[in-house]
Amino acid sequence: MMDFHADSKRLRLVYFWLGLIATFAYRIIIVLNFFEPIWVKVAWYVGTIGFIIYFWSRYKVVKRFSSLIHDEGLVGAVEKATNISADQKKALSHIIETLDTTKARLNYVMIFVLSAIALITGIVLDFVV
Repeated sequence: MMDFHADSKRLRLVYFWLGLIATFAYRIIIVLNFFEPIWVKVAWYVGTIGFIIYFWSRYKVVKRFSSLIHDEGLVGAVEKATNISADQKKALSHIIETLDTTKARLNYVMIFVLSAIALITGIVLDFVV
């Protein structure tokens, strides 16, 4: 039996909450613009750091799925399966192929990289310049 490395349930929950908090932090900026400017910066930093961590975690998950699909030959295994119906085989093939060909990994990398660049730029503009 293969040993699958997955983040702990607690860590996955942390990633989930970080994603929600980051999303909320970015959305609340529009309201915070009417109040003290420091809160806009706080929300922006919380959102940006949260997105960096969240999308890095999503990238790891999608990469792990893709590796499992290839390493375990899941596409071929589903095609050769005889103990499932044709509809089940078609559905499983679709799920596996979609997980393997999705552009989500590229999307997560781009959001991670752009958020990291934004964070570095923000730090430079706020604290160095």
